[in-house]
Order: sequence, then structure tokens, then C-alpha cells
Amino acid sequence: MATSAKEDLEAQNNQKPLDRAVSHRNSTIKNQKSLERVVSQRAFQMSNSYPCQLCVLGFLCGVCITTVFLAALTSFGTLEFGSVSISTFTTGPLSSDFGSRVGDVAQKVSALDVEEKFYSEKNSELSIDERVTFMYSSWSTFLNKSLEDFKLLNSNGLGLPDPPNPKAPHLENCKLNAEVNQQLDERMKNKLLPPWTIWKGTLNNYLLSSAEEQLRNYNYRPIPGASYPPWITGSDEENYPLTRKVQSDIWFRQHPSNCSDPSVKFLVADWERLPGFGIGAQFAGMCGLLAIAINERRVLVTNYYNRADHDGCRGSSRSSWSCYFFPETSQECRDRAFQLMGEKKAWEKGTITTKENYTSKDIWTGRIPRVWGYPWSYMQPTTEINGSLLSHHRKMDRRWWRAQAIRYLMRFKSEYTCNLLNAARHAAFGLEAAKLVLSSRSENYSTSTSVSDRHKADIEDYVWSNHKPWMPRPLLSMHVRMGDKACEMKVVEFEEYMRLAHRIRNRFPHLNSIWLSTEMQEVVDKSRSYPHWKFYYTNVTRQVGNMTMATYEASLGRQISTNYPLVNFLMAAESDFFIGALGSTWCFLIDGMRNTGGKVMAGYLSVNKDRFW
Repeated sequence: MATSAKEDLEAQNNQKPLDRAVSHRNSTIKNQKSLERVVSQRAFQMSNSYPCQLCVLGFLCGVCITTVFLAALTSFGTLEFGSVSISTFTTGPLSSDFGSRVGDVAQKVSALDVEEKFYSEKNSELSIDERVTFMYSSWSTFLNKSLEDFKLLNSNGLGLPDPPNPKAPHLENCKLNAEVNQQLDERMKNKLLPPWTIWKGTLNNYLLSSAEEQLRNYNYRPIPGASYPPWITGSDEENYPLTRKVQSDIWFRQHPSNCSDPSVKFLVADWERLPGFGIGAQFAGMCGLLAIAINERRVLVTNYYNRADHDGCRGSSRSSWSCYFFPETSQECRDRAFQLMGEKKAWEKGTITTKENYTSKDIWTGRIPRVWGYPWSYMQPTTEINGSLLSHHRKMDRRWWRAQAIRYLMRFKSEYTCNLLNAARHAAFGLEAAKLVLSSRSENYSTSTSVSDRHKADIEDYVWSNHKPWMPRPLLSMHVRMGDKACEMKVVEFEEYMRLAHRIRNRFPHLNSIWLSTEMQEVVDKSRSYPHWKFYYTNVTRQVGNMTMATYEASLGRQISTNYPLVNFLMAAESDFFIGALGSTWCFLIDGMRNTGGKVMAGYLSVNKDRFW
């Protein structure tokens, strides 16, 4: 008997953690059943006593009532959890119903035992598809919710869990990214340079010992003009000429060390808001105003932005470019510029100017800054039309400059824009990401690595944090511009875009994913005729028939008509390949973002020429 007990003990110790858990649960069940049998026998022995019969009967009735009550509560909780919507929670100031929302969230997420359902196949009755759906839904619940939000709820004693493990590979921590980028967009205490170094992401926040910190600060000697702007991806050869230097120089010109210095002059300009101006035209106009500011050694300060005048942009970001991207200059310079606008002497001295001081020709076709020489003169040809590379463009300087200007203006996404992209990626790629994560984990993943150990993985928090969110790659972005654009350029049917897509796939046979951007419903309908391609697109109402872009955008409302084009724009900038129409200003600017984002050598296939070829 002693030998047998010893063997049982050794066998139990050799069990895998999951098997030990199952064994422990089975042992508990056996003990419960043994107790039930003892109670039943004792009750039978006492059954001959009438008073005892009454006591036993009362006891059993109490147990039954309690059981029914608990079952009802459990059923209610299960139904409530099953109805969790995959829509995201809004961010921003806490609303008046915060208490009730916290209660709802607590009730819904308290049942989340994500890792057990994902990996404990021996105990779980969920199928693969059900586990994928469960993972997708759990990610949806936490979408747009930062760790700080849940720490706040936990501090109130609600015991809410951290965002579920494993982390969603296609989502970003928008709050953390915004905080890190804010540090990179401000001068250091010495007023010389922001902390642009050879490291990226959150690695700069890694806590060192006091001696190590002093040594790093002593050895860190930033050199103006030689620093690497952290928003530029790829080497110099993968971007337009001088992109790194130009971006660095623009930032320093837009962020003087002392905005109150009498020598600092300003150009304050609203964004174009005429009904006929689309988002692309607004961007192009501001690129022209930034060129004027550089030529006149002024700091550009953007003012009213009608596209951000909606309820999604809250607080100080309402009606401001800062709702979507980091502001073009520091808050100190903005305050100083608005102060000078109320001083008559500043106007007389020319310290302050506005858009009204310049003609339309100055803004739209004015002189491109020559501060950096003529880098557009040696831009390599990577744009193809009708099977041939275009080596010459009458406005190569404008093409180069608009690419630099739009890259600077969009250098850092705001938390709001990051959340928009998270929602778009989750809707498009979320289920695929869940399948990918499930297929890459073993069934013993959750038991072999504890949650606390994973949270202590510094390489994950500080080094891998810089990696971009997952997307199915390679990914081709395609912007199909039709409708009223026919009055400005040759409109090409969707079939021609797909012909070019097949050309790319002939060279890269593993390409089968397309991010489709279009305002026309007929294009979306035609995409279903290509079953060998996987199309992704935003879920928004599109045009049916002919109408002007202004009428179409009005039908969507200001918030939707601004948010979804910006999502498409940024997705196109991150995609591996791009097909568009050079005759479209929107495509022209997308091409510029790609050529200052490490995508020069990916090339650009256009279905038509623009007016400058």
C-alpha cells in the first residue's frame, strides 16, 4: 500500500499543470459525491423519526430554493454576457452615466476567463470557430480601452481584469503611443532638441539605475541636422531625396526655442472651407501655405478646421487639426500667435499675417522652398502608366514638396485617429487575427507561462512595442475615383484597376489581399466578381448613381465623411502596393505619403496621367 501511494504521488507530481487541475477537479467531485452518500445514508437512518423527517424536509426545501435562485442569477448573467456588442466604447471625458456603464462592463467582463477557453481543449466544449468568435468578441470589448482606464476601475474595487491575453496583434495601445509621441514632439529641458535618438518606441522610457541614467545623459549629444526624425520609416534610399533632413528642419522651424522672441513671425491660416473643396484640396492648400511660411521665415499656425467641427472631436481639439494629428507647432507658439493677432503694432510690422495676405496663385502655385536646393531634380522614376516608367514631370518640385509637407503635417497620429484605425483594422482583420493567434499557440500555453511572468517581459513592452500592428501582407491598396471626377480627369473603370492588380500578382504570387477605397457602390459590387481576391473596405454608405462629392459628403455627415477617408488614406500609406489615378489630388497625396514613408521602391501604378505630365 505504501509503495502504491508513493507511485500515485510521483505520478501526480509528473502530471502537466492542466492534467493536475483536471485531476484535482475530479478528486473534488468524488469527495462531494462521497459526502452526498454519507448524508443520504444518515438521512435514511433518521427517517423513522418524525421530527427529524420535518427537519430534513425543511433543509432540503431550503437547498432547492437556494439552488433555483442561484441558477436564475447564473442564467441571467450568461444571457447578459452573450449579448455583449462588438462595438467599441467611446473615449474621452467620463459621461454622467459612467456609474451604470461601469456596472455593465463589470458584469460583462467578470465572466471573461479568456485563456482557459482558448487553450484548455480538454475541458472546453467550444469548437475552433466558437473560440475564434470568443477571442474576437473579447478584443472588441476592450477596443479603445487603455490600461489606465481599467486601473481606474480597479481602484474603485470593481476587480476588472486587464485587457485579455493574448494581446490583439492588429491593435495599438493608442493612449500609450500618444504619450510617447508627445515626448518626441517637444523640446527637452535644455531647449535644444527633442529626444530623437537611435532607439524608437517606448525604449527611451526603460528605467535604468541612477548611474546608468547619468552615463546615458552624459554620452547623449544630439546634433542639430543630424538627428533622425522618429516619424520617418526606411533608409534615405527608400524615400524621396533628403526626406530625413527636410523633416528635421521643418520641425525646428515650426518649433522655435522661444516663441516670444520679437524676431519670430507667424502666419495664421484657417483651412479651406469652400463647399467645392474636398479633403485632398484642403491638404494641398495647407501645403502651399507651409511653403509660404518657410520662404518668409514664419511659423505656420493652423486655425479653424471645419472637418474637425463635430462631436467626435472633443475639448480643445474641436474644430482643430489636432483632433486627427499632432499640431503643426507648439502650444506656446500658438498662444503667442493668437495674442499678436489682437495687437495693431504686430500687423503694422508684419509680425503676423493670415491667409488673406496672399493670393490664390501664391497658395496653390507659389514658389517651392529652395532651402534644400533642388532635390526633386534627382528623384528616381518609380511611377508607371501604360507599362512605362515616367521619368519626367513638369511639376516635379511640387510633387516633392507636397510629399514633404503632408508627411510633416501627419507626422504623429492623435489618439482619436489611432482609435479610428484600430476600429477599422479590427472590423476588417479581427477574425483573421484571432485565427492566427489561436493557431500559433499550443494548448498548454496558458499553464506554462503565468500572466505575471508575461507582464514582466521587458523586451515585449520596450523593444517590440515599436512594431506596427499586424495586417495581412502583402496588402495592395486601391483607390478607385469615379463619379464627378470625370470633369477633371479621365475616369477609368474598375476592370482596369484589377488588370493592374493582376500584373502585380504575376510578380508577387502570394498577393491576394486588397484594401479597396472608393465612393461608388458599383465598385464594391463589382469586387465580388473576383473570388480569387480578398477585399477589405470600410463599412460606409456609398454613392449609387451620379452626384457631386459635396452632395455625397453632406449625406454622410461631417464626422463620417471625414473619418473614413482619413482611415483609407493612412491604410493606403501603410500598404505594400498602391494603384490609383495621378489625376486625383487624393491619390497624388497618398503617393507622397508613401514616398516619404519608406515605399519609394514599391512603385506606383496609375490608371491615368495628371495634368502636369
